[in-house]
Amino acid sequence: MKNILFVLLAVALIVSCSDKKRRSISELESKMNGIAEQYVKLVLETGEYYPGYVDAYYGPKEWLPTKDTSYEIDSTIINSLNQKTDDLLNKLESLKDYKATEIETLRYRFLYKQLLSVKGMILIIAGGTFPFDQEAKILYDADPPHFTDDHFQKILDKLDKLVPETGNLQKRVNAFRNNFFIPNDKLDTIITTAINECRRRTLKHIVLPPNENFKVEYVKDKPWGAYNWYKGNYFSLIQINTDLPADIDRAIGLASHEGYPGHHVFNVLLEKNLVKNRNWVEFSVYPLFSPISLLAEGTANYGVNVIFPGNDRTEFERKVLFPLAGLNTADADLYYKILNLLKELSYAGNEAARNYLDGKRTKDQTIAYLQKYLLFTKEKAEKRLAFIEQYRSYVINYNLGEDIVKNYIEKNGGTIENPERRWKLFKQLISLPQTPSELK
Repeated sequence: MKNILFVLLAVALIVSCSDKKRRSISELESKMNGIAEQYVKLVLETGEYYPGYVDAYYGPKEWLPTKDTSYEIDSTIINSLNQKTDDLLNKLESLKDYKATEIETLRYRFLYKQLLSVKGMILIIAGGTFPFDQEAKILYDADPPHFTDDHFQKILDKLDKLVPETGNLQKRVNAFRNNFFIPNDKLDTIITTAINECRRRTLKHIVLPPNENFKVEYVKDKPWGAYNWYKGNYFSLIQINTDLPADIDRAIGLASHEGYPGHHVFNVLLEKNLVKNRNWVEFSVYPLFSPISLLAEGTANYGVNVIFPGNDRTEFERKVLFPLAGLNTADADLYYKILNLLKELSYAGNEAARNYLDGKRTKDQTIAYLQKYLLFTKEKAEKRLAFIEQYRSYVINYNLGEDIVKNYIEKNGGTIENPERRWKLFKQLISLPQTPSELK
């Protein structure tokens, strides 16, 4: 009898502990949902004072601010925004001792880092400035690396030996690349073909809602090369800037980055898995200058390696896109070798942004630097500078973001030799709450 009573008592204790844990998690979720709602409203209100801050929103329409923000920012507004941010951060702090599941912990970290970036953004709106590295840390939860001119010069020396002819390297590189421009009358055909192939490959590994869709528009007079405007309900508007001619390799790059498995898929999965399935409303708003952008740009850049492993991309371009564009494949091998070296120069763009924004180089000096170390034409260098002036330290999200994603996936077994593992890790990154600093 005593043994039976002991067993019954033990069972009762286990049930009691389980009930407490369930109540604790249920209470945690309720509190987190309340914080999430206030976070969304805070981001929307902050966005009223900084055009372009809210990149996407598809939550309740009644949460959109209705007050007039046409007047100048004053200390009362800044203090109010700061107080709201601090209140939410304090509320999150008060929840840190709750027992939480793994995904709830990810959610907690995500909201905390996003709120820290909102606080930084409010200071910028108030007229404050940060050094480039500090701004990147505050807004994107990442530490940009530094590279010397000597680092880039060694890459330029390799290119100098590789590129045909002699003389000015920048002119030689661009003259060679002119042979691989997509003709204007073939651009839509090439882009459509590239998107269809990227989508076909993505759908082999990722299940998307049957009504997911997108529209492509061609635009001009933009500081960026392409942009995905996510509208909610699994729909994206993809705009492609035609100010400058596009290399043939840009077709797959744009299709993958803006579409599949890049921004479009990223936003579709967050909406499906987190907003609609879990009712986590914080993912219904996208503040552009925040840590989520580093992950979005990083996965969008790395995604092309996931859908086109090894030589798959160059083979598809040679066999399908080159003929469609009417391009000769005779120098394709050299073209790809040059492109690979040019990619190694990408961090020169970050150095240009850092020195310009920190006041160490003038506008003309920055344009000259971009021409020398990224081998841009003057027109393209001016475009890049316009991007830097508008988006500031956002530039780190492309190359540093890609490197963080690449290192995380590959050090956890997602190598080219293990494509299924690579796909699994990639899907986790684009469908669960993540923070850049936690991936290192």
